[in-house]
Amino acid sequence: MSHIQTIEKHKIVAVIRKADEDNVIPIIQALYDGGVKVVEITAETPRITTLIEKSVEMFTGRVLIGAGTVLDPETARAVIMAGADFIVSPSLNTETIKLANRYGILTISGALTPTEILTAYENGAGMVKVFPADAFGPNYIKNVHGPLPHIPLMATGGVTLDNINEFISKGSKVVGIGSNLVNTSKLNTQEDYDKLTTEAGRYVARLNEKK
Repeated sequence: MSHIQTIEKHKIVAVIRKADEDNVIPIIQALYDGGVKVVEITAETPRITTLIEKSVEMFTGRVLIGAGTVLDPETARAVIMAGADFIVSPSLNTETIKLANRYGILTISGALTPTEILTAYENGAGMVKVFPADAFGPNYIKNVHGPLPHIPLMATGGVTLDNINEFISKGSKVVGIGSNLVNTSKLNTQEDYDKLTTEAGRYVARLNEKK
């Protein structure tokens, strides 16, 4: 199964911001225990390549480890060399897409307007991240998906337990969930990590509810 197929199968990408070498593994483990199998660690994090290397070493075969907030080709190359399974950008940078494709790495490029979404896809993005999705809501995904049904979309920004299924039903193949799921500043004890596992399980269960 390709990485994009795996991401589309699991449908949830957990976005981890402000992690460090001490908590990144417990965070991913807690998410995995709750059923979340795809994560992105944002690239503005200090020592991001070390975090990617440690996470890939620990979770290869169990969790796809991506790098998020990749803004330029230089950062893309660094995280790819560290072992990132895919890269995610909040904005459209065609040179970043080309660099990732040169290494055979999936790019989920950020875009908002139909023109940006199509441009990202035509330049080689395997999936397009519609961000910030909550600025327009699930119906915006439906409106964009209508004329562009061939482009896989990932809605990110403001995805919650209450609207996750609506984003999916309106045409988003995948959702990215950040602080509504993973609030790194509040993860200090084992009880906190247990709560993260429970919350991850709630998102997975909500996604799997019978319509």
